[in-house]
Amino acid sequence: MQLNHKRLSKRFNKMASIGATDKGGVERLALTDLDKEARTLLLGWAHNSGLQTRFDDFGNIYIRLEGQDNTRKPIVMGSHLDTVPKGGKYDGVLGVLAGFEILESFNELSIKPDFPIEVAVFTNEEGARFPTPMLGSGAIAGIFTKKHVYEMKDDDGIRFDSELERLGYKGEKNNRLSEFEAFIELHIEQGPILDELQKPLGIVKGIQGLSWHHIQFFGESDHAGTTPLQHRKDPLLSASKSIQRIWEWASNLNDGTLVTFGKISVQPNTINVIPGIASFSLDIRHPEKSTLLRRIDTAKTLIREVALEDDTQSLCEDLSFMPPISFDPFLTDVFKKCSEDKGISYHELHSGAGHDAMYLNKLGPTLMLFTPSLLGKSHCEEEETNWSDIEMAVQILGDGVFELINKKQALNSK
Repeated sequence: MQLNHKRLSKRFNKMASIGATDKGGVERLALTDLDKEARTLLLGWAHNSGLQTRFDDFGNIYIRLEGQDNTRKPIVMGSHLDTVPKGGKYDGVLGVLAGFEILESFNELSIKPDFPIEVAVFTNEEGARFPTPMLGSGAIAGIFTKKHVYEMKDDDGIRFDSELERLGYKGEKNNRLSEFEAFIELHIEQGPILDELQKPLGIVKGIQGLSWHHIQFFGESDHAGTTPLQHRKDPLLSASKSIQRIWEWASNLNDGTLVTFGKISVQPNTINVIPGIASFSLDIRHPEKSTLLRRIDTAKTLIREVALEDDTQSLCEDLSFMPPISFDPFLTDVFKKCSEDKGISYHELHSGAGHDAMYLNKLGPTLMLFTPSLLGKSHCEEEETNWSDIEMAVQILGDGVFELINKKQALNSK
């Protein structure tokens, strides 16, 4: 289908000016005045195009092109408009504006499929202001209760529901997206794989599972100047040895296992005292659930072995577990075929980051498409994607939606 890439580029630049930073990034946190400005701009474009709009009780926005039979489940595209502090201008907003361009092109070409088509904009995807990521999509998928969402506070103690009311985006529960024929989210990769492979398009097989843990080693706190080295039971040394051992083990697997040690602390945290407790966080990720569970068990075994060797004690607290998500194979085949027909080279991969599609997957068939992030940079002002790659990805998104409509209509007519 024919898309207006110049219009898309112009609108993208206009949106990027809202919250623009000095170094070319964007800072537009959820439910701030800048977020409202971005929402107002998008809704203005929608109203000028004669498209229907609504928002639900979590502030999620929906822009809708009616179908011939509006009792049928919609085909939905979308992402988010909020950013992290000093973030990039592509993350999230690309999926929103790409979906909107396709919706508007359908409208201008007088293409009216059997079922409606929508673009969804989800609130607080980043979790940068209200400290739960994918909050709006998770809420409509039943992951978070309304009470949990409404009572959530930012660093200044401001509640989520009060900001919804202040900005005028506290909509109705019956406006929520509850089911769909398909949800497709176009997003930048936020990693280096596509850029390194020189592939303009990623077709995402799923989202990696993750497991978070809080590890503690207990030793004996003592004086730094009077305790000989051979008499010490230093838990920080045990923690350091565990980190190194887990890292070396994971590095030799070469199977997609990821480990990260993002936080570390000691008590009493004084320069002239041997610590009595050393703690660190462990983040383990893998795209297959069974493998992820085995990796968790191995990491815990390595930790226990170090404690035994060092005559310290260890404790592993499980913080959270998120199983891997697999996207819909039918949708995958549709978009792979469209890419092949257009002669656009693609790479199949898993997402290492969480996205709204992760929770939308609970409501219906879901797929993600990636466009390359130069040098893998994201969540920073240096975030960049070649516009030529964007145009190819948006074209495949549009062609795929068009093909999906034809296939669904053919199936429904049988």
